[in-house]
Amino acid sequence: MLDMESVPTPYQEVQPHWFFCRRANDGTSWLPFSREDSDKLEWACNTGDKEEEVVVAVDGERYDVHVRERKRYAVYWEQAPAEVRRCTWFYKGDKDTRFMPYPEDFSKSLEEAYMIAVTLGEWKRKLEFPTGETVILHNPKLIMQYQPIGLQDEWVSSPSEQTRPRTVKRGVDNISVEIPDGEPEKVDHLVFMVHGIGPACDLRFRSIIQCVNDFRSASLSLLASHYKRAQQDGQVGRVEFLPVNWHSALHGDATGVDEDIQRITLPSISRLRHFTNDTLLDLFFYNSPTYCQTIVDTVASEINRLHTLFKQRHPEFSGAVSVVGHSLGSLILFDMLTNQRTGSEARERVPSGEPCRPNCDTLEQTLTKLGLQQYLDTLQAENLDLESLALCHDSDLKVLGIPLGPRKKLLNYVKRKWLPEDCKTETARLAPGLQVPPQVNSDHDGYQSSGLTAQQQQFHRAQSVTSAVDYEYFDVGIGQVSIDYPQLAFHPQTFFAFGSPIGMFLTVRGLKRIDPNYTFPTCKSFYNIYHPYDPVAYRIEPMIVSEVDLEPMLIPHHKGRKRMHLELKDSLTRMSMDLKNNVLGSLRTAWQSFARLPVAALPPMEAAENTIERNLQETQASAAVTASAKNEEKSDDFWTKILEWPRALHKHYFQGVCEEAESSVSAEQNEQSEIKVGMLNGGRRIDYVLQEKPIESFNEYLFAIQSHLCYW
Repeated sequence: MLDMESVPTPYQEVQPHWFFCRRANDGTSWLPFSREDSDKLEWACNTGDKEEEVVVAVDGERYDVHVRERKRYAVYWEQAPAEVRRCTWFYKGDKDTRFMPYPEDFSKSLEEAYMIAVTLGEWKRKLEFPTGETVILHNPKLIMQYQPIGLQDEWVSSPSEQTRPRTVKRGVDNISVEIPDGEPEKVDHLVFMVHGIGPACDLRFRSIIQCVNDFRSASLSLLASHYKRAQQDGQVGRVEFLPVNWHSALHGDATGVDEDIQRITLPSISRLRHFTNDTLLDLFFYNSPTYCQTIVDTVASEINRLHTLFKQRHPEFSGAVSVVGHSLGSLILFDMLTNQRTGSEARERVPSGEPCRPNCDTLEQTLTKLGLQQYLDTLQAENLDLESLALCHDSDLKVLGIPLGPRKKLLNYVKRKWLPEDCKTETARLAPGLQVPPQVNSDHDGYQSSGLTAQQQQFHRAQSVTSAVDYEYFDVGIGQVSIDYPQLAFHPQTFFAFGSPIGMFLTVRGLKRIDPNYTFPTCKSFYNIYHPYDPVAYRIEPMIVSEVDLEPMLIPHHKGRKRMHLELKDSLTRMSMDLKNNVLGSLRTAWQSFARLPVAALPPMEAAENTIERNLQETQASAAVTASAKNEEKSDDFWTKILEWPRALHKHYFQGVCEEAESSVSAEQNEQSEIKVGMLNGGRRIDYVLQEKPIESFNEYLFAIQSHLCYW
């Protein structure tokens, strides 16, 4: 007989898992790759030439891992590279919340010692490392690490804390870590998300990259929970969300606008002024012709760059592409989509004329007028005059070392002053359906100037207000700054606006009504989504259908129906209305019951005379009884209905609240969704409102700012 307990357990090699490091202000954390990505990294590490670099695409091909270098690089946006480890051994102190991986060399030494202990059955082995750490292998389940006293933290004072060891675990299966599920390889839809004012997108001051990452994670979890079977069958892929960052380009060194603003900023309340300069001024920058051109060019070029790069990495992609704008980002996209051109329009609008003859202004006078005389020597060194400068592009001036702000300012001036008229009128063209209604003015002689064009009338009205503004920078239509709007490399399927002030800006620009037949030239769907307490959001539908008071469409909760507090609110509203109607109905019924006399059935013909005589006597005898009992009948009928009402309420509302709420909501939504609201969204509804949280309903002012940042 053999003692099976004395036979040592055969050694099995540990299964590694790959982690990457995420550094934040609150510390450093190590996060695991998905099992699919970890397997790809392990295969690439074990195969191929040890000297050549191997690049593996991970996280939906948004990152590339250089396996030999052990670095993780972002593909679509700028981000510092993150360290990557092949992890097999982990440790955790008493104050740590999660296990941390050891360096690969340290883990290799631990694995060798563990293999010897398992093979020979010799435990309680003590390993001392050159750095001073000591690891004791008590048994396969208990392995501890002791740090030298010299490496203890300075705030540790008691001897018990100095000798407190770390818990050591082998393999990722023995630690409590949540390994993320892999993303589907197939991409069904591509969405570009444009942020609003400022570098931060929420109350935690996270960047657009972090917010879009969370948005993408929420989308993946909803797909897994609502379309699990379709994903398993391969019918549904995933939606890829990519961030579009324009704030860094506007406030970068190329424009120099931050330095100019800082020179005129007062020194008091510095934190508040810095927040204002970095965030709120973006609204004014967008209304500036110089910096509006910078913002629009940055958004369009970044979207086109991301689209091209995505197509290169996903050549099999054949799905639709949509755009999302939050706050000011939605206004940027609205103006850009308004000024997009179809293929035929783009060919028709190609300018064919030559640059017009320069006037008496010289290059030096023009630069002095624009405040750019410091670049005169640079341009003269290239033998550039105003006529040749009109043929230059932004990239040409960039090669000469001219910063972005002066480049845009100079090119914008030259295009307007020196290009032919057909090219001038190309910028910020009027969109049919978004035009300011023409007004009939009278001149000084009393004659009506109805022959003036809309642009001339707008110019005349503006000039009558003040003459200190160069109104050649502005145009009519929806009143946006007249700039050269770039074209997107694709036609978006849908435009989503989150917390959007589009309606307010259109109204301020002088637009009172949107033509119901108006549509974006290249985008056929538009949804305006907002939180009910968002102070920045405005509606769009009242500008299209002003004669009908439409409530916005309520977006259902992802778990179905409404939130509970909204259901109770609607139920109590219906209860109060039904209670009012039933009390009035009970009073009306009680009044009618004693106000009219009872009618007896007709007797047979042979007993008619006796019956009539008897009825007369009974009527006289019961008249007094009826008079005295009519108040009791009224009271009994009334209180009977009142006492039976709670039972009916309980049955009607609290037993079937979910079914009735769902049916009433669906009926109301179906009825309102059938209403045609112009062609901006193909005849469908445009305004959609989110459901507020229960805690938000207590004080809408307290959660106003948070409501504007809740869309991520």
